Amino acid sequence: MSSSVKGTVYITLAAMFWGLSGGLASLLMDEGWAPYVISFYRGAIGLVCMLAWFVLHPLRNLRFDWRLIAWSVVAGVGVAGNFTFYFLSISNANVAIAATLMYTAPLFVFLVSFACGLEKPTLGKWASITAVMVGIVLLTDILRSGTGQVSVWGIACGLLSGLSYALFIFGFRYARAQGPAQAVLTIAFLTLTLLLFAFVDIGQMQQVPFTGDAYGFLLLGLFGAGISFYLYLPGLRRTSPSAASMIAMVEPVTASLFGFVVLGQTLAPLQLFGMAIILVTITLLSLQR
Repeated sequence: MSSSVKGTVYITLAAMFWGLSGGLASLLMDEGWAPYVISFYRGAIGLVCMLAWFVLHPLRNLRFDWRLIAWSVVAGVGVAGNFTFYFLSISNANVAIAATLMYTAPLFVFLVSFACGLEKPTLGKWASITAVMVGIVLLTDILRSGTGQVSVWGIACGLLSGLSYALFIFGFRYARAQGPAQAVLTIAFLTLTLLLFAFVDIGQMQQVPFTGDAYGFLLLGLFGAGISFYLYLPGLRRTSPSAASMIAMVEPVTASLFGFVVLGQTLAPLQLFGMAIILVTITLLSLQR
């Protein structure tokens, strides 16, 4: 198997695991677990996985300067917001809508890049942004807010998860320029764990290891923050950025299929059309980069 094919397989599996994590979180919330507790355990298990990575593959001459730490903390704040708002969106909408709204992260990256002068706005890019906004309106059925199945809070949380993901992208990008991915992700997940610890219900958090749902939390953490990163980072080294952008579409598609097959969640034809507009447009925007 060639290196590029391996990279494609790795990224596909990682995206599938991330998609499954949304479905697993939905099942846990149906059992009464709070989104903050689920996000906390996903990040905490991810932190353990990153520390294990250090033990199995120790890094030589690793230096933690202030820029590496600062940008890694920014990435940690982003991933904390991404996990939490994503799960809040699932609880107030459904898995397919939440996953698709989270996938708008590249849109926020473009908007921030425009504001900071890092990229020049073009007619094509503005047209793409407009298309995504139209897709969001169709997907969320917001024009029928009185009878629609998605609350405004669910839509807002979905978009905030995408915005938080964009913050993670910026933080990870600049931190990665200062040090290895293992170090960046370890600091990021440590930041997430400490930050969410201030918001979780301590009593519910302590109950998790002693319930039958403990295995669900373990799978969520391994799929959503452990094994997925073990696969994704080596996959990126073997795959072109354009190919990785295309393969990333597997995540919301997997989440949507899980919602349909396992959870019985469905979308109207117009909502599916809006979802397709968002996914295709965001992928094209990512390819331009």
